[in-house]
Amino acid sequence: MSSYPPLKSLRAFEAAIRLNSFSLAADEVGVTPGAIGQQIRKLEEWLGTDLFVRSVRQVKPSADGLDYAARIGPALQQIVAASQSLRGRRENAVRVVMPPSFAAKWFSKRMSRFLIDYPATALHVGSSSLMIDFNRDPVDIAIRYFDGEDEELESVLLYRGQAAAFCAPSYRDRLGLETPADLIRATLLNDILHAWWGEWLAAFAGLASRETVMIRRIEIDQTGMAIEAAIHGQGIVLANPLLAEEDVQEGKLIHLFPECVLTVPLGYYLVYPKNRELHGQVRLFRDWLLGEARDLTLLDAIEKAPPV
Repeated sequence: MSSYPPLKSLRAFEAAIRLNSFSLAADEVGVTPGAIGQQIRKLEEWLGTDLFVRSVRQVKPSADGLDYAARIGPALQQIVAASQSLRGRRENAVRVVMPPSFAAKWFSKRMSRFLIDYPATALHVGSSSLMIDFNRDPVDIAIRYFDGEDEELESVLLYRGQAAAFCAPSYRDRLGLETPADLIRATLLNDILHAWWGEWLAAFAGLASRETVMIRRIEIDQTGMAIEAAIHGQGIVLANPLLAEEDVQEGKLIHLFPECVLTVPLGYYLVYPKNRELHGQVRLFRDWLLGEARDLTLLDAIEKAPPV
Protein backbone atom coordinates (compact mmCIF):
# COMPACT_ATOMS: atom_id res chain seq x y z
CA MET A 1 0.00 0.00 0.00
CA SER A 2 1.25 3.50 -0.87
CA SER A 3 2.28 5.71 2.04
CA TYR A 4 0.14 8.47 0.50
CA PRO A 5 -3.65 8.40 0.98
CA PRO A 6 -5.71 8.77 -2.23
CA LEU A 7 -5.45 12.52 -2.96
CA LYS A 8 -8.80 12.84 -4.76
CA SER A 9 -10.42 11.28 -1.74
CA LEU A 10 -8.76 13.79 0.57
CA ARG A 11 -10.23 16.66 -1.44
CA ALA A 12 -13.70 15.08 -1.35
CA PHE A 13 -13.45 14.43 2.39
CA GLU A 14 -12.22 17.94 3.22
CA ALA A 15 -15.04 19.55 1.24
CA ALA A 16 -17.72 17.24 2.69
CA ILE A 17 -16.73 17.80 6.29
CA ARG A 18 -16.20 21.57 5.89
CA LEU A 19 -19.56 22.08 4.17
CA ASN A 20 -21.29 19.38 6.25
CA SER A 21 -22.93 18.07 3.09
CA PHE A 22 -22.08 15.59 0.34
CA SER A 23 -24.29 17.56 -2.07
CA LEU A 24 -22.57 20.90 -1.42
CA ALA A 25 -19.18 19.20 -1.61
CA ALA A 26 -20.18 17.73 -4.97
CA ASP A 27 -21.12 21.19 -6.27
CA GLU A 28 -17.78 22.62 -5.16
CA VAL A 29 -15.66 19.80 -6.54
CA GLY A 30 -17.71 19.49 -9.72
CA VAL A 31 -18.87 15.88 -9.41
CA THR A 32 -22.01 14.05 -8.27
CA PRO A 33 -22.84 13.39 -4.60
CA GLY A 34 -22.43 9.70 -5.38
CA ALA A 35 -18.88 10.30 -6.56
CA ILE A 36 -18.13 12.16 -3.32
CA GLY A 37 -19.44 9.18 -1.37
CA GLN A 38 -17.29 6.78 -3.40
CA GLN A 39 -14.15 8.83 -2.84
CA ILE A 40 -14.79 8.97 0.90
CA ARG A 41 -15.40 5.21 0.99
CA LYS A 42 -12.03 4.73 -0.72
CA LEU A 43 -10.35 6.91 1.91
CA GLU A 44 -12.09 5.02 4.72
CA GLU A 45 -10.84 1.72 3.29
CA TRP A 46 -7.31 3.09 3.10
CA LEU A 47 -7.46 4.37 6.69
CA GLY A 48 -9.33 1.37 8.05
CA THR A 49 -11.97 3.41 9.87
CA ASP A 50 -15.31 5.10 9.25
CA LEU A 51 -15.03 8.85 8.79
CA PHE A 52 -18.81 9.35 8.68
CA VAL A 53 -21.73 7.72 10.49
CA ARG A 54 -24.38 6.91 7.91
CA SER A 55 -28.09 6.53 8.61
CA VAL A 56 -31.19 6.47 6.42
CA ARG A 57 -31.78 10.23 6.51
CA GLN A 58 -28.40 11.80 7.19
CA VAL A 59 -24.64 11.44 7.24
CA LYS A 60 -22.64 12.82 10.17
CA PRO A 61 -18.87 12.97 10.77
CA SER A 62 -17.63 10.32 13.17
CA ALA A 63 -15.25 11.09 16.02
CA ASP A 64 -12.39 9.74 13.91
CA GLY A 65 -13.56 11.87 10.99
CA LEU A 66 -13.58 15.08 13.04
CA ASP A 67 -10.17 14.31 14.52
CA TYR A 68 -8.71 13.47 11.10
CA ALA A 69 -10.12 16.66 9.56
CA ALA A 70 -8.63 18.79 12.34
CA ARG A 71 -5.21 17.21 11.86
CA ILE A 72 -4.99 17.35 8.06
CA GLY A 73 -6.76 20.71 7.59
CA PRO A 74 -3.74 22.97 8.27
CA ALA A 75 -1.54 20.85 5.99
CA LEU A 76 -4.02 21.06 3.12
CA GLN A 77 -4.28 24.83 3.57
CA GLN A 78 -0.49 25.12 3.44
CA ILE A 79 -0.44 23.16 0.19
CA VAL A 80 -3.08 25.44 -1.36
CA ALA A 81 -1.38 28.63 -0.14
CA ALA A 82 2.07 27.56 -1.31
CA SER A 83 0.75 26.47 -4.70
CA GLN A 84 -1.24 29.66 -5.25
CA SER A 85 1.69 31.82 -4.16
CA LEU A 86 4.09 30.09 -6.57
CA ARG A 87 1.59 30.19 -9.44
CA GLY A 88 0.80 33.85 -8.71
CA ARG A 89 4.44 34.85 -9.05
CA ARG A 90 4.59 33.23 -12.48
CA GLU A 91 1.40 34.82 -13.76
CA ASN A 92 0.90 38.39 -14.86
CA ALA A 93 -2.62 38.21 -13.50
CA VAL A 94 -4.86 39.63 -10.80
CA ARG A 95 -7.78 37.58 -9.50
CA VAL A 96 -10.31 39.67 -7.60
CA VAL A 97 -13.76 38.85 -6.19
CA MET A 98 -16.36 41.40 -5.10
CA PRO A 99 -20.09 41.59 -4.28
CA PRO A 100 -22.28 41.39 -7.43
CA SER A 101 -23.92 44.79 -6.84
CA PHE A 102 -20.57 46.49 -6.32
CA ALA A 103 -19.17 44.84 -9.46
CA ALA A 104 -22.14 45.84 -11.63
CA LYS A 105 -22.90 49.29 -10.29
CA TRP A 106 -19.47 50.70 -9.46
CA PHE A 107 -16.52 48.63 -10.66
CA SER A 108 -17.64 47.68 -14.18
CA LYS A 109 -17.46 51.22 -15.54
CA ARG A 110 -14.04 51.82 -13.96
CA MET A 111 -12.10 48.64 -14.70
CA SER A 112 -11.19 49.78 -18.23
CA ARG A 113 -9.10 52.54 -16.63
CA PHE A 114 -6.92 49.93 -14.94
CA LEU A 115 -6.52 47.93 -18.14
CA ILE A 116 -5.57 51.08 -20.07
CA ASP A 117 -2.95 51.98 -17.48
CA TYR A 118 -1.66 48.40 -17.16
CA PRO A 119 -2.38 46.66 -20.50
CA ALA A 120 -0.08 43.70 -19.76
CA THR A 121 -2.16 42.63 -16.74
CA ALA A 122 -4.72 39.85 -17.08
CA LEU A 123 -7.61 40.89 -14.83
CA HIS A 124 -9.96 38.12 -13.66
CA VAL A 125 -13.07 39.51 -11.94
CA GLY A 126 -15.51 37.33 -10.02
CA SER A 127 -18.66 38.33 -8.18
CA SER A 128 -19.98 36.63 -5.08
CA SER A 129 -21.76 37.57 -1.86
CA LEU A 130 -20.19 34.61 -0.07
CA MET A 131 -17.16 35.00 2.18
CA ILE A 132 -13.97 34.19 0.29
CA ASP A 133 -11.53 31.71 1.83
CA PHE A 134 -8.08 32.80 0.65
CA ASN A 135 -6.62 29.45 1.75
CA ARG A 136 -8.92 27.57 -0.59
CA ASP A 137 -10.22 29.84 -3.35
CA PRO A 138 -8.03 31.00 -6.27
CA VAL A 139 -8.26 34.68 -5.33
CA ASP A 140 -5.48 37.25 -4.84
CA ILE A 141 -7.52 40.10 -3.38
CA ALA A 142 -11.18 40.80 -2.68
CA ILE A 143 -13.72 43.47 -1.87
CA ARG A 144 -15.98 42.53 1.02
CA TYR A 145 -19.01 44.26 2.51
CA PHE A 146 -18.63 43.80 6.27
CA ASP A 147 -17.47 45.56 9.46
CA GLY A 148 -13.79 45.36 8.58
CA GLU A 149 -12.95 43.11 11.53
CA ASP A 150 -10.97 39.95 10.67
CA GLU A 151 -7.72 39.20 12.47
CA GLU A 152 -6.39 37.18 9.52
CA LEU A 153 -6.95 39.89 6.89
CA GLU A 154 -5.62 43.29 5.99
CA SER A 155 -8.80 45.36 5.66
CA VAL A 156 -8.70 48.80 4.03
CA LEU A 157 -11.92 50.82 3.90
CA LEU A 158 -12.92 51.82 0.38
CA TYR A 159 -16.33 53.35 1.07
CA ARG A 160 -18.25 53.66 4.32
CA GLY A 161 -21.65 52.02 4.53
CA GLN A 162 -24.61 54.36 4.05
CA ALA A 163 -28.32 53.92 3.46
CA ALA A 164 -30.33 56.46 1.48
CA ALA A 165 -33.77 56.36 -0.15
CA PHE A 166 -34.09 56.25 -3.96
CA CYS A 167 -37.03 55.89 -6.32
CA ALA A 168 -38.09 56.71 -9.87
CA PRO A 169 -39.08 60.37 -10.40
CA SER A 170 -42.53 59.28 -11.60
CA TYR A 171 -43.07 57.25 -8.41
CA ARG A 172 -42.29 60.26 -6.20
CA ASP A 173 -44.65 62.46 -8.18
CA ARG A 174 -47.44 59.89 -8.27
CA LEU A 175 -47.45 59.44 -4.49
CA GLY A 176 -46.64 63.07 -3.68
CA LEU A 177 -43.69 62.19 -1.44
CA GLU A 178 -42.53 65.39 0.23
CA THR A 179 -41.28 64.31 3.66
CA PRO A 180 -39.87 61.05 5.10
CA ALA A 181 -43.14 60.55 7.00
CA ASP A 182 -44.93 60.26 3.63
CA LEU A 183 -43.24 56.91 3.09
CA ILE A 184 -46.01 55.35 5.15
CA ARG A 185 -48.02 55.47 1.89
CA ALA A 186 -45.26 53.92 -0.22
CA THR A 187 -44.00 50.43 -1.00
CA LEU A 188 -40.61 49.74 0.54
CA LEU A 189 -38.25 47.58 -1.50
CA ASN A 190 -36.35 45.82 1.27
CA ASP A 191 -32.94 44.60 0.14
CA ILE A 192 -32.46 41.85 2.74
CA LEU A 193 -28.67 42.01 2.32
CA HIS A 194 -28.76 45.67 3.43
CA ALA A 195 -31.88 45.79 5.59
CA TRP A 196 -31.79 49.20 7.28
CA TRP A 197 -35.38 50.41 6.82
CA GLY A 198 -36.24 50.18 10.52
CA GLU A 199 -33.30 52.34 11.55
CA TRP A 200 -33.82 54.82 8.68
CA LEU A 201 -37.53 55.33 9.38
CA ALA A 202 -36.89 55.74 13.10
CA ALA A 203 -34.14 58.29 12.50
CA PHE A 204 -35.76 60.42 9.79
CA ALA A 205 -39.50 59.71 9.76
CA GLY A 206 -39.99 59.44 13.52
CA LEU A 207 -41.84 56.16 13.12
CA ALA A 208 -41.82 53.50 15.83
CA SER A 209 -41.24 49.87 14.92
CA ARG A 210 -44.93 49.02 15.37
CA GLU A 211 -45.77 51.68 12.76
CA THR A 212 -43.15 50.60 10.24
CA VAL A 213 -44.44 47.02 10.10
CA MET A 214 -47.70 48.37 8.65
CA ILE A 215 -45.93 49.78 5.58
CA ARG A 216 -46.18 47.61 2.50
CA ARG A 217 -42.89 45.88 1.66
CA ILE A 218 -41.39 43.67 -0.99
CA GLU A 219 -38.50 41.51 0.22
CA ILE A 220 -35.70 41.16 -2.35
CA ASP A 221 -32.52 39.11 -1.86
CA GLN A 222 -30.38 40.80 -4.53
CA THR A 223 -29.29 44.43 -4.34
CA GLY A 224 -29.19 44.88 -8.11
CA MET A 225 -32.73 43.56 -8.44
CA ALA A 226 -33.97 45.90 -5.70
CA ILE A 227 -32.46 48.91 -7.50
CA GLU A 228 -33.93 47.79 -10.83
CA ALA A 229 -37.35 47.43 -9.21
CA ALA A 230 -37.10 51.03 -7.99
CA ILE A 231 -36.10 52.19 -11.48
CA HIS A 232 -39.26 50.56 -12.83
CA GLY A 233 -41.49 52.37 -10.33
CA GLN A 234 -42.19 49.46 -7.99
CA GLY A 235 -41.34 51.32 -4.80
CA ILE A 236 -38.53 52.93 -2.82
CA VAL A 237 -35.19 51.24 -2.32
CA LEU A 238 -32.78 51.93 0.52
CA ALA A 239 -29.31 51.69 -0.99
CA ASN A 240 -25.76 52.85 -0.64
CA PRO A 241 -25.43 56.04 -2.75
CA LEU A 242 -22.33 54.46 -4.25
CA LEU A 243 -24.50 51.89 -6.01
CA ALA A 244 -27.13 54.34 -7.21
CA GLU A 245 -24.87 57.12 -8.52
CA GLU A 246 -25.00 56.17 -12.19
CA ASP A 247 -28.78 55.69 -12.24
CA VAL A 248 -29.22 59.08 -10.54
CA GLN A 249 -26.93 60.73 -13.10
CA GLU A 250 -28.98 59.19 -15.92
CA GLY A 251 -32.26 60.35 -14.40
CA LYS A 252 -33.55 56.84 -13.75
CA LEU A 253 -33.58 57.40 -9.99
CA ILE A 254 -33.79 60.38 -7.71
CA HIS A 255 -32.31 60.69 -4.24
CA LEU A 256 -35.26 61.28 -1.93
CA PHE A 257 -34.44 63.56 0.99
CA PRO A 258 -30.65 63.94 0.39
CA GLU A 259 -30.20 65.21 3.93
CA CYS A 260 -31.48 61.87 5.27
CA VAL A 261 -28.53 59.51 4.87
CA LEU A 262 -28.04 56.83 7.52
CA THR A 263 -24.47 55.78 8.36
CA VAL A 264 -24.35 52.01 8.97
CA PRO A 265 -21.68 49.92 10.75
CA LEU A 266 -20.62 48.10 7.57
CA GLY A 267 -18.71 49.17 4.50
CA TYR A 268 -16.85 48.08 1.39
CA TYR A 269 -13.36 46.94 2.34
CA LEU A 270 -10.42 45.83 0.23
CA VAL A 271 -9.11 42.65 1.88
CA TYR A 272 -6.20 40.24 1.48
CA PRO A 273 -4.35 37.83 3.82
CA LYS A 274 -1.92 39.32 6.32
CA ASN A 275 0.51 36.45 5.88
CA ARG A 276 0.70 36.54 2.06
CA GLU A 277 2.97 38.85 0.09
CA LEU A 278 1.16 40.49 -2.82
CA HIS A 279 3.00 40.02 -6.10
CA GLY A 280 3.64 42.97 -8.40
CA GLN A 281 0.42 43.10 -10.44
CA VAL A 282 -1.77 42.62 -7.38
CA ARG A 283 0.01 45.48 -5.62
CA LEU A 284 -0.57 47.66 -8.68
CA PHE A 285 -4.26 46.78 -8.64
CA ARG A 286 -4.56 47.41 -4.89
CA ASP A 287 -2.94 50.85 -5.18
CA TRP A 288 -5.03 51.77 -8.25
CA LEU A 289 -8.28 50.76 -6.54
CA LEU A 290 -7.40 52.73 -3.40
CA GLY A 291 -6.73 55.73 -5.62
CA GLU A 292 -10.16 55.37 -7.27
CA ALA A 293 -11.77 55.18 -3.83
CA ARG A 294 -9.90 58.27 -2.60
CA ASP A 295 -11.03 60.24 -5.65
CA LEU A 296 -14.62 59.17 -5.03
CA THR A 297 -14.46 60.08 -1.34
CA LEU A 298 -13.00 63.48 -2.18
CA LEU A 299 -15.70 64.14 -4.79
CA ASP A 300 -18.39 63.07 -2.32
CA ALA A 301 -17.00 65.48 0.29
CA ILE A 302 -16.96 68.37 -2.21
CA GLU A 303 -20.56 67.70 -3.27
CA LYS A 304 -21.73 67.65 0.37
CA ALA A 305 -19.80 70.77 1.38
CA PRO A 306 -22.04 73.81 2.12
CA PRO A 307 -21.92 76.58 -0.51
CA VAL A 308 -19.52 79.41 0.18
